[in-house]
Amino acid sequence: MSELPQNTLSLSQKRIIAAGVTAFALALLITISFGLFVILQQFIQTFKDVLLPLAIAAILATLLRPIINYCEQHTRLSKTQGIILLYILVVLTLAATTTIFVPILFHQIAEFAEAAPAIRDNLLTFLQQKTPAAWEWFHLRLGQAPDEYLQSILTTHSDTLTEALKMLPEKVGFIGGSIGSMFGKIAAYTIIPVYLFFILNGNRDVWNDLQKQLSFFPDERRDDIVFLCRQFSEILIAFFRGQIIIGFLLGIVLAGGFGLVGLKFGIALGLALGLLNIIPYLGTMLGILTVLPLAYLQDGGGTSLIIACAIIFTIGQVLTDYVFTPRIMGNKTGMGPMLIIFSVFFWGVALGGIMGMVLAIPLTAFFLVFWRLARERYLPALTKNQTEA
Repeated sequence: MSELPQNTLSLSQKRIIAAGVTAFALALLITISFGLFVILQQFIQTFKDVLLPLAIAAILATLLRPIINYCEQHTRLSKTQGIILLYILVVLTLAATTTIFVPILFHQIAEFAEAAPAIRDNLLTFLQQKTPAAWEWFHLRLGQAPDEYLQSILTTHSDTLTEALKMLPEKVGFIGGSIGSMFGKIAAYTIIPVYLFFILNGNRDVWNDLQKQLSFFPDERRDDIVFLCRQFSEILIAFFRGQIIIGFLLGIVLAGGFGLVGLKFGIALGLALGLLNIIPYLGTMLGILTVLPLAYLQDGGGTSLIIACAIIFTIGQVLTDYVFTPRIMGNKTGMGPMLIIFSVFFWGVALGGIMGMVLAIPLTAFFLVFWRLARERYLPALTKNQTEA
């Protein structure tokens, strides 16, 4: 009998097959990852009112745990007593802050309500004088002048509100359901201190527990997973602890600067925009869209006040980028300004709103750490095997 011919593959053919298998595996991995991401997104959207309070409590616990540990180690207080003392200090701080700042904020809100008609009139005058072509176009499209159209809108909304109030008795069931839903959401967030207490009072070693739960992995893989989780935790703690302090300092700078240059409602706006910068650059971007028009349209405002407010924004951002952030947070995230801005918008869309924006920097930093680990430990071995094939 004649021998069957043996099918032998050349080195180039083996490389092509190896490359095809690798590409298929990569495509399959991306598809599975995308599917899991979509499932995670839907899960978060459905249960966000349950998950967000727990996430907030966990973040606060990571920020406050060093204080509790310090009290337990350097005082005679137990962990429970230290937590209770911390709660008392937080309540006293909130009470003092409320006593000092709330009257100022209410005063500025009242001033804004009083000045709103003048700001509206200044805006309409500006549009009519500076953009007559646009004013005429709106006049032709609306069939009346824009100021008359705006007044008719306000009147219509006032009439609608009156009609809604008349129908109020008929809608008691619907309103009752809405109020019930509102109280449900309030209850979900008021339980945050309870979550926080139990998390802080726990004595379990999270990383040791994680090691045990992942015992079915080989030692090297298990160590890598625990390493990534530790990195994410450290980035989370450093980011939120740093951003809260940085946002507070920026709020003081903006509030003081706006107050000095004569911007109305400047103190309230400055503090609010500073705290919004807990999500990097969000307060600055919103501030430019609100403060600069107000600086021009308020009574006594104009180009000089716009320039002054722009200088205040510039000073605040320079202090944030070159003084506050390096001294308080260092380079924990390893991310530049452009990547930070992209991350905020990307995760805001991906996870559906504020929760994604809040977690944007820690999540992106985590994936950067994951990529560095994969690049240093796994990709070289994969490319080496492919080359040998």
